[in-house]
Amino acid sequence: MQTIAGILPLMLSPRFILFVLLGSVSGLFVGAIPGLSVSMATALLVSITYTWSTGDALATIMGVYVVGVFSGALSAILVNIPGAPSSVVTTLDGYPMARRGDAYKALSYATLYSFVGSVFGLVVMAVLARPITDIAIRFQPMDYFLLALFGLSTVGGLTSSNYAKGLFAALIGIFFSLIGLDPIMGNPRLTFGIQELKAGISIVPALVGLFGFSEVLSTVASGLRDGEVSGISQQNIPLRTMLRELPRSLWYCTIGTFVGALPGAGGPVASFLAYGQAKRLVRNPSRPFGEGAYEGIVASESANNACIGGALIPMLTMAIPGDAVTAIILSVFYVHGLKPGPTFMKMDIVHFYEILAAGLWGCIFLLLLGLLIAPRISRVINIPKRILMPVVVVLCVIGAYACNRRPFDVVLMFFFGILGYLMRRRGFPTAPVTLGLVLGSMMDSNFRRSISLASTSPTPLATLFGRPATIILLVLTLMTLLSNIPAVQRLIRRRGA
Repeated sequence: MQTIAGILPLMLSPRFILFVLLGSVSGLFVGAIPGLSVSMATALLVSITYTWSTGDALATIMGVYVVGVFSGALSAILVNIPGAPSSVVTTLDGYPMARRGDAYKALSYATLYSFVGSVFGLVVMAVLARPITDIAIRFQPMDYFLLALFGLSTVGGLTSSNYAKGLFAALIGIFFSLIGLDPIMGNPRLTFGIQELKAGISIVPALVGLFGFSEVLSTVASGLRDGEVSGISQQNIPLRTMLRELPRSLWYCTIGTFVGALPGAGGPVASFLAYGQAKRLVRNPSRPFGEGAYEGIVASESANNACIGGALIPMLTMAIPGDAVTAIILSVFYVHGLKPGPTFMKMDIVHFYEILAAGLWGCIFLLLLGLLIAPRISRVINIPKRILMPVVVVLCVIGAYACNRRPFDVVLMFFFGILGYLMRRRGFPTAPVTLGLVLGSMMDSNFRRSISLASTSPTPLATLFGRPATIILLVLTLMTLLSNIPAVQRLIRRRGA
């Protein structure tokens, strides 16, 4: 009841609704256009919303997030090019449906069950955020350090097929987070004599480079080929028929919410897991899976949209982003002076209500835009990349410069863009770099605080590692690191056999 009372004024605020609508429409077009991504759009919005009020910024970004995740399905169905990594599974059945003339039906199923998944994830977030906060509020500095370390170690395994590459990418982010003046001693660290680096690495140009400019470089390197859009003809699909998949979709939503709460897992992992469950649960699909079964679209879209609420849970309660977009949203919090973590629900409950209300309005706009506008934007999806990419480059430059109005930030953006491109070419994920960049300073300060406290104690080891929460986090971190060592994996497989 308290949560309902908190979000009701926001749900009825015309200004708040307008900003969510602005973000939702932006997310629809950005997510639907191959070559753009929700991560890129959110990173650019950080710089645009820098001078806005926190409520307006959160409303706009949540609109982009919710609708942008769904809109990746549009190009996946119509062009066979996923607009987002989480929409890869949707191409398996969505594009075959479009090829045989059922594009409208495929889009309708994607819209309805993206709505179901998004609402499910946000409701779970509203229910679980407070209990998790009550547990996390008892954390000590060493617990925060180990929590961030555990999140980064998990990211290493879930965002890359090669665990070592994912972990190395996280270490790169931590390295960049340490550049600047030492917060305790006041001495320059890792600045290499460059005066501009004494202020540290600004988050905004780094994000714009990693997720915006690197996307442009990757697109140009792979060739500016444009896809052929499938035609869309209006079809009459009874709502009762579409709702037959609702009971199974709730299971897919549960999978998506749980996977979303794992730092770094996100929509691609959730959609593949849900798709596998669909193949096991659906005994008589409308068509064979992979050849145009709408049941496959239901599984993929339910799961990857449920990840939204799941990914926000660790970000809000423990300052551990669940995916790349929530890592960027975390940077929005820091830019606006907010501090997500165990005290967030106590100190900044109003902003929690803003996120929840914006997410729910985003779900409503997802449904409306998906049913009314999505079938009519095939021309937008087919914008030639030779026109689109220069526009994106200009937006990247403006976004990097606008935050601090420093030409050096534009240089940083280009640097991180080239770094992101080279990492992608070599199979290194960029999301762990973002998480390391955001969490590195927190890890540094909490580790040094815990060492300082332990040095004055007669039992330093007990002070550092003697609490139940610390032991649990340490064990989880060590288990994650050890279980991803190839020799240990071979031993486990041998024992299992």
